[in-house]
Amino acid sequence: MSDNTDGMDAAESKAAAGATPAAGATGPAVGAPSGGSPGAALPPPALPPEAAARYAWQAHQERARAESLARASAPPPWVVRVRPAEAAPVRTATLVAALAAGFAAALLLGDGLGPGLPLAVLPAVVAAYVAARTARRAPRPWTLVWAVGCLALLVVPALRDSAWPATLAILAAILLGALALHGSRTWHGVLLSPLGFVESAVTGTGWAWAGLRARSGGIGKDRWLPIVKAAVVAVALLVLFGTLFASADAAFADLLGDLMPDVSVGDGPARTALFVLGAVLAIAAARTAAAPLRWDRIEITPGKPRSRVEWALPLIVLNLLFAGFNAVQLAVLFGGYDKVLSSTGLTYAEYARQGFWQLLWATLLTLVVIALALRWAPRAGAGDRRFVRVVLGVLCVLTLVVVASALRRMDLYVDAYGLTRLRVSVAAMELWLGLVIVLIMAAGVLGARWLPRAVAGSAAATVLAFGLLSPDGMVAERNVARYKADNKIDLAYFQSLSADAVPALDGLPEPQRSCALRGINDEMARAGEVPWYAMSLGEYRARKILRERPVTVSYEKCSRLGAFGSRIEY
Repeated sequence: MSDNTDGMDAAESKAAAGATPAAGATGPAVGAPSGGSPGAALPPPALPPEAAARYAWQAHQERARAESLARASAPPPWVVRVRPAEAAPVRTATLVAALAAGFAAALLLGDGLGPGLPLAVLPAVVAAYVAARTARRAPRPWTLVWAVGCLALLVVPALRDSAWPATLAILAAILLGALALHGSRTWHGVLLSPLGFVESAVTGTGWAWAGLRARSGGIGKDRWLPIVKAAVVAVALLVLFGTLFASADAAFADLLGDLMPDVSVGDGPARTALFVLGAVLAIAAARTAAAPLRWDRIEITPGKPRSRVEWALPLIVLNLLFAGFNAVQLAVLFGGYDKVLSSTGLTYAEYARQGFWQLLWATLLTLVVIALALRWAPRAGAGDRRFVRVVLGVLCVLTLVVVASALRRMDLYVDAYGLTRLRVSVAAMELWLGLVIVLIMAAGVLGARWLPRAVAGSAAATVLAFGLLSPDGMVAERNVARYKADNKIDLAYFQSLSADAVPALDGLPEPQRSCALRGINDEMARAGEVPWYAMSLGEYRARKILRERPVTVSYEKCSRLGAFGSRIEY
């Protein structure tokens, strides 16, 4: 094949060399470009048809290769759709607020969380607000709800010493903050909004740097030098007169020492990292407020609708199974425990504990089934929509009975063995799942447009209530009441609780009180003095109680009472 091609090229070259234009012709010479795009392999007009076809095929191949390379380098269509608009230039107020957030994080978060967390976040809120106003983004009702909820969740670490409700509150605050800045409404928008902070942290850094460079070239010495001089004079006056007043009055010196952050040279790397983190997060929030990613523009194609029989038969069978299970639960609930226990050989508490986890998983899987059923539901007309509502509505009602049965089992188990962190956590989760099912039922009647935001809001509200109710305090109160009722107590478990449990444990008689508080007391003693901005309200109350009524019982006596034994939590 290559030989034939070479021979054709030689013949065509000889024909082209011997060809002369006709007299009076005004067209281009043989081999000259005919006006196409530069580099295009266009055939000379005098060539034979075979050569013209070959040149056209080569041009087609080159265009195909160029288009393929362009498609390979182009981003996916969904990336183009969610890409934000160009952000307006960053304002000076936004940059100042971001720097304030960095300094607040470095000074207030180096010793732990507490009131310092919401104080450090406030400058970031100001930066985002200024950026949003600059971009002419007006706040909507849902935006205000998310913003207020975010700030309320950040108060939980200032109130509670326990780490696990505080961690949940911070995660929920990130979700609500992302929803406030992005304004997402759809399921994928709600789930993906927190990821927008990652993109904004990268683009926001360049955005802020461009603003700083623009200001460095446009602000003269006569404008920034007076500000620097005034700041230096203000700091010098504060240090001078603050030192004089502190040396003149011991009470003022103590107050000043408590209010001012204690920063040492050894803390330099950690404080620097916190400064960078706080400033970058504030810039990311501002950049998101100025030009958020449009997650709602992602299009999710609905599943292929099924026929009524194909779609409904599995769900009807599942409904019958749920109905049978719930009938047994109602029979047991109204006095059939003795017969069930005698036939199964289980104790009262074992029967309650055995079924809770299975029912919790059943609730979760039911939500998955509902989501998949809605994706492939028949939707030919109003009759199909009514049919879907009836079938799924029955499943939701039966699932609520399952939720009630699971909570009843947990209540029985707590009566037998007491309340623990794990038990109160999963009970709260089961309650929230029941609320989600109620919201799904309401969406079937009122429409589902608001459902994603309602589910996200209910999750955040549950986390907020969970933190405000102080789960460690609830655990301690329930177990103290159980001890007073039947003289049963597990002192070993109290060693792992936080300072939030101290007010309830303080109500125990000695020596149980001191043994229950031994672990918390030792933990706070190892922590030493904690500044006000890193001390939660729960820890403040605990320290006050233990100062007024210290632990007095020895380790040996507490060990004999079982305060330091190992314990497995269920």
